[in-house]
Amino acid sequence: MTDLPSNTALPTPAETPVETTAEGEAEAKPEVGVGPWDGEWPEGEHWDPDLLRDGDRRNVVDQYRYWKHEAIVADLDSKRHDFHIAIENWQHDLNIGTVVRTANAFLAKEVHIIGRRRWNRRGAMVTDRYQHVRHHPTVEDFVQWAEGEGLAVIGIDIFPDSVPLETYDLPRNCVLVFGQEGPGLTPEVHDAAVATLSIEQFGSTRSMNAASAAAIAMHAWVRRHVFQQAVS
Repeated sequence: MTDLPSNTALPTPAETPVETTAEGEAEAKPEVGVGPWDGEWPEGEHWDPDLLRDGDRRNVVDQYRYWKHEAIVADLDSKRHDFHIAIENWQHDLNIGTVVRTANAFLAKEVHIIGRRRWNRRGAMVTDRYQHVRHHPTVEDFVQWAEGEGLAVIGIDIFPDSVPLETYDLPRNCVLVFGQEGPGLTPEVHDAAVATLSIEQFGSTRSMNAASAAAIAMHAWVRRHVFQQAVS
């Protein structure tokens, strides 16, 4: 598969919709994506003829404009990172969609849902179509899977034995596990983790949003293993 030719300019929307403000003034509303392909269609199995004809309004980067969905997933699979993300879902945690969206942004290998299978996909902003999501009904099932894959289970939460994420040398092959908002990680995950990491905070609150913590931890892995920033 190839990207768009370097000298190819993506077509712009033919018309920008206009909305009216409360004061009656016209206000342009940006249109997502690009319109129909302008000129001779490119050749290649990864191009989607429907998108070339009608335009591509999906939430994807320019590299994947007009690509078939399965072609995008295949290309992402060829370069995914070696870390996984897991989040416990015993009380239908609303943060899961945002975690999935962030995992897609950092190109996690997979996202794992432990507990309830159903989760609110709104926060994922359709990125779950491009991110592999696996369900584990119990913590035991999840731990057995991680051990079978040779992945270190790393918990992210505040416990008396937690060590700072900022100074911990994250292993390349690992699964970062987050508890749901409020109760945090269950004792079962805490016991199964090779380490539990905390994120240093400097304000008045004791904890932060689970989705925010997940983003920080994922970025820590990227800094360590993509940019080779060694911990001190």
